[in-house]
Amino acid sequence: MPEPAAISKELTIGELSQRSGVPASALRFYEREGLIGSRRTMGNQRRYHRSTLRRVAFIRASQSVGMPLSVIGDVLGFLPPDAPPTREFWVRASQCWSEEINARIEKMERMRDRFTECIGCGCLSFEQCTLVNPGDALGRQGSGARRLLEP
Repeated sequence: MPEPAAISKELTIGELSQRSGVPASALRFYEREGLIGSRRTMGNQRRYHRSTLRRVAFIRASQSVGMPLSVIGDVLGFLPPDAPPTREFWVRASQCWSEEINARIEKMERMRDRFTECIGCGCLSFEQCTLVNPGDALGRQGSGARRLLEP
C-alpha cells in the first residue's frame, strides 16, 4: 500500500492565494507591511509557512471590523513569526480593540446625529455648521476660502 503524500509545511504564493481567497498582490503587500513573512528559495521564490493561512484569516477578519493594518500589525507583533493565531490570541486582540471599537461607534453615532441635524437645518452655512465647521474653527483662521487652500 503506498504511503499518503506528505503535507508540505510550506505554501507558494499561488497556493496561499488560492487557499485564503486573498489575491497574491495583497499577500505581497501584507508581507511588505510585516504582517506575514516568507522565506526565499534559491530561485528567489516565496515560501510561506502553513500557519500563514491563519494569519491571513486573522488579518481579513480584523479588517472586516474596521481595524487598520497598522493596528493589526501591532497585535500580530505579539506572535512569533510562524505561530498561528490561537483562540487565546483572538480573545486578547478583541480585548485590545474593544475600547477602540466602542470609541469608533460613539464617533459614528455623533456624526449621524450631527448629519441629521444638518439635513434638518438646511442652512449650508460654513459658519454655523457643526458638521463641516464645528465651533467655527475655520472663522478663527481669518476670512477667505480655507478649505480650498488646504493641500
